[in-house]
Amino acid sequence: METLEKLKEILSECKGEDLDITPETTFDELDFDSLDKVDIVMQIEEAYDISLGDNMQLSTVGELVAKIDEAVANK
Repeated sequence: METLEKLKEILSECKGEDLDITPETTFDELDFDSLDKVDIVMQIEEAYDISLGDNMQLSTVGELVAKIDEAVANK
C-alpha cells in the first residue's frame, strides 16, 4: 500500500472522519492538536516498525510521507 494511502487511513482514524488529504495538505488545515500528533506518530511507528524521533518539524502531509519513506528505506 502506498505510504500516502496508509497515512490517510491513520489520520482519518485519529480524526474520526474520512479525510481528503494530498501531499500539500498541512497539519494546521487538519486541525490536529499536539496530543493528536503524538498519537499519529505512535501509530505510524507501529504500522511501519520504524522510529521517527521526537523533534519532527513537519508542516505538510507530503513531508511526513517523505520522512516515513526515508525511515523505512534506512531500516
